[in-house]
Amino acid sequence: MSQKKKIAILGSTGSIGTQTLEVVEANLDAFEVIVLTAQSNADLLIEQSIKFKPNTVVIGDESKYKKVEDALWKHDIKTYCGEDALVDIVQMQDIDIVLTALVGYAGLKPTISAINAGKNIALANKETLVVAGELITNLAKSKGVNIYPVDSEHSAIFQCLVGEFHNPIEKIYLTASGGPFRGKKRQDLLEITKVQALNHPNWEMGAKITIDSATMMNKGLEVIEAKWLFGLKSSQIDVIVHPQSIVHSLVQFTDGSIKAQMGLPDMKLPIQFALTYPNRLKTDFERFNFMDYPQLTFEQPDLKTFTNLALAYQAMEKGGNAACVINAANEVTVEAFLNDKIKFLDIADINAKTLQLASFVEKPTYEDFVMSNTEARQIAVDIVG
Repeated sequence: MSQKKKIAILGSTGSIGTQTLEVVEANLDAFEVIVLTAQSNADLLIEQSIKFKPNTVVIGDESKYKKVEDALWKHDIKTYCGEDALVDIVQMQDIDIVLTALVGYAGLKPTISAINAGKNIALANKETLVVAGELITNLAKSKGVNIYPVDSEHSAIFQCLVGEFHNPIEKIYLTASGGPFRGKKRQDLLEITKVQALNHPNWEMGAKITIDSATMMNKGLEVIEAKWLFGLKSSQIDVIVHPQSIVHSLVQFTDGSIKAQMGLPDMKLPIQFALTYPNRLKTDFERFNFMDYPQLTFEQPDLKTFTNLALAYQAMEKGGNAACVINAANEVTVEAFLNDKIKFLDIADINAKTLQLASFVEKPTYEDFVMSNTEARQIAVDIVG
């Protein structure tokens, strides 16, 4: 890479954000951090900022602003706070690419702002495309902006398509680990605790996405994201359970040939590929050895037990604001489960009930998405009680 790529990392203190900074640290001749943001983890944001010396930081929690500013002003790092600052800061002229690692619906508005400013996006916030896929993809096209997927599955599809963009896709297969409860039936999940649900067998992730993996809502959201990223119909997207998490996803072309992207489960690889495409930088990541995995297995997902996955397909088929509704409900129900207000199986049941009760908008605008998110969250909150 001939010159340093200047990066804004939205959500730098979360799992994806911290791993992105590991990638940056290993390639300081290739990357320069311009912006770091966090919602409330002021201590880690301060530590990261002193180490990587960004031009600007944003702390979402306004009560933490003074602490961050007091710590960073002597390092000549500008500090701002709140959502408006986040939306404004992604438009800075110096930024080449914005990595969006915010959790949930919160990623939508700053991503729209960055696209409007002509910034390429490294997308780790799948909810942006789940909530407003048509709006985001149309806006990106109109602004000439590239969206590079960071999710391991979507990165795998993207990597399989390099050199194949002129060839039509027949089908894609998104692989799923099955989470900690693979093979369990509904009666086995009646008394699941959050400690059990947070114990993912293969990946180290934040609490929200780990619970989503356990309920398979994460895979459902990925299905919707894939529709928009790759311009597919729901009938072209299959989910297959692959417990070893070595084959990250596959593309089948119209001649019947299938390409797969493989490797050990390590989010730093798709993060780095999104930041460096079309180049690949040398890494010291652990290498996959076939002899360590003499058997790779595949299973059909259990849609009767993990109904969130079926619900996501239902929302995708329905279109309009339906995916926005289930995303909003799911944010509420996962938080309620983590706070011991509902049981594990209640998450999917409340999500489905919310989709039934929420207003349907066939051709939503941005304002409709805002209203749908608010309405669906309130419906889910009322059901949680």
